Amino acid sequence: MNEWIRKNTVLSCCLIFVILIFVHGFEAIVLRTDETVFGENFINKVFGIFVVFIVLRILKWKWSDIGFAKKGFVKNTGMGLLIALCSFIVSYSAEIIILKSQGHDIGFGIFTSGFSLTGEAAKHTGMGFILICVFFNIINVIMEEGTFRGLFYNITVMDHSSKYALLFQAFLFGVWHIVTPLHNLIDGDINIGEFIVLGIGYIILAGMMGIKWELLYLMTGSLYAGMADHFFNNCIATNLLHVTTESGTDEMMIIRVAIAQLLSFVLILLVWKKRCKPVETP
Repeated sequence: MNEWIRKNTVLSCCLIFVILIFVHGFEAIVLRTDETVFGENFINKVFGIFVVFIVLRILKWKWSDIGFAKKGFVKNTGMGLLIALCSFIVSYSAEIIILKSQGHDIGFGIFTSGFSLTGEAAKHTGMGFILICVFFNIINVIMEEGTFRGLFYNITVMDHSSKYALLFQAFLFGVWHIVTPLHNLIDGDINIGEFIVLGIGYIILAGMMGIKWELLYLMTGSLYAGMADHFFNNCIATNLLHVTTESGTDEMMIIRVAIAQLLSFVLILLVWKKRCKPVETP
């Protein structure tokens, strides 16, 4: 099995990906754990970590071989959080300026959001819900960064160029996010045309984020900077710190996220081009 993976790197990653996205889709569309008190689809993330563990055992690799380095955790995590903080200060500011120009009264709320059995949005402000949100988002970044930036990149780069491996994992990461608009399509919230547009948008935006976080991995030699930026994007800017107006909550979230990700992507890309030579990975 070890040799087969090494000789069929792209196919191996695709097969692993199909298994993972099937579980992801089943949980999001059938089980819908994000519509329960948990407020998050976490089963596929735990399953994904287990799959990574199995593949590492087959390849006789350690977790450090795919970016979970023993050193540099504090430094690189701090770097990732700083990148995210600066990017989202700009994007939140832009969001507020746009909303104020439209005559809205702006407020902020710290809460997690989920759905009741009737489908109505529910806001949870209790510390327990916030801690659950933080915990599940940590599980999420361990799984997604470990799988895409760590495992898929390091498997693919065994017989392909670093550039190919970089773009390949980013593409798979983009496709991974198709589950969200598919969920909306099945529920009748969007039509097929909107699904196609949103699907392409998700692939492009998530793929761009995948490239950014992989470059951070190559520049630092660990996944921690990308994990920290990823965590801030998902947990703080998407799940916890909300912009409210008299007409709703987070009406421009996609603009907020897009601005922050574009800004940080350009920044990391410029640093990468200036540096030119990546840190060697196992």
